[in-house]
Amino acid sequence: MTGSIARDHGTPPQSDRADFADRLLRSSEILSYDPVQKVDWETPLDTSYHGTSPEWSTLYGTSYWKEMTPEQQRELTRQEAASVASTGIWFEMILQQMVLRDFYAKDPTDPAFQWALTEIADECRHSIMFARGAAKLRAPAYRPTRLVVELGRVFKTVAFGEAAYAAILVAEEVLDVMQRDWMRDERVVPFVRTVNNIHVVEESRHMKFAREETKTRLEGAGRLRRQITAVVVAGASYFIVTSMWNRKVYENAGLDPKRAIREAKANEHHKSMLRSSCAGLMEFLSSAGLLTKASHWFYKRANLI
Repeated sequence: MTGSIARDHGTPPQSDRADFADRLLRSSEILSYDPVQKVDWETPLDTSYHGTSPEWSTLYGTSYWKEMTPEQQRELTRQEAASVASTGIWFEMILQQMVLRDFYAKDPTDPAFQWALTEIADECRHSIMFARGAAKLRAPAYRPTRLVVELGRVFKTVAFGEAAYAAILVAEEVLDVMQRDWMRDERVVPFVRTVNNIHVVEESRHMKFAREETKTRLEGAGRLRRQITAVVVAGASYFIVTSMWNRKVYENAGLDPKRAIREAKANEHHKSMLRSSCAGLMEFLSSAGLLTKASHWFYKRANLI
């Protein structure tokens, strides 16, 4: 992603843009992790732990959750953690392609160019880390529906500028809030807490970058352009968030999938958790002129507002 310091008027000077990217580069040199060395991959999975904070389960607070045994609850959260990780891998691959396309044939001596490659390297490590984590949680490969996969294929090909970076920001922000809870929760299996901690620390730089780039790309944009961008970003956000919890997690956790899906859809607790986690994100989108009447419909459908 490309670092820029947004200004009230005009395009930021190249020196400011370079300084911002250079600070991100220095931060990554000081505070980055190697998941191969940092995460405990060798210790067998301890099934006395959850995969996520129970409160983040799609069934938490439902009558079905209350009927489940503690073992079933823990297994469900482990499957859900793997599902969220798998969706993360899918979108991180989209992200990497959009960033590479944005920096294609640009000045490699520019710190922003070097930061973009650093971020892509981060995302490669994160995707491998998520994949190994899902495998250790004894989960299958959870993937979005075929329709969403194909829509993602189109999006990564045509999205550019503020639409690409704002969509990146939405995906990263939603995941960040959840993972901050999980990495502090002693009920969560230790290796997952480490995975979450690594991701939160390194993604904080990515989110700063996406925010600044979104604001900078929108400078001077007219009303029509903002309206179109708002709908594109909201539509992408809807499919990203609704793909995080794959329906197959219930069957794989030994539950009645039809009942679980029905109760998860009606679960006001989970919807409330999502809305509260996105308060800051929605404030940013509103300040950028990207929270329009049309985009509001998508965010409401995804329970983000």
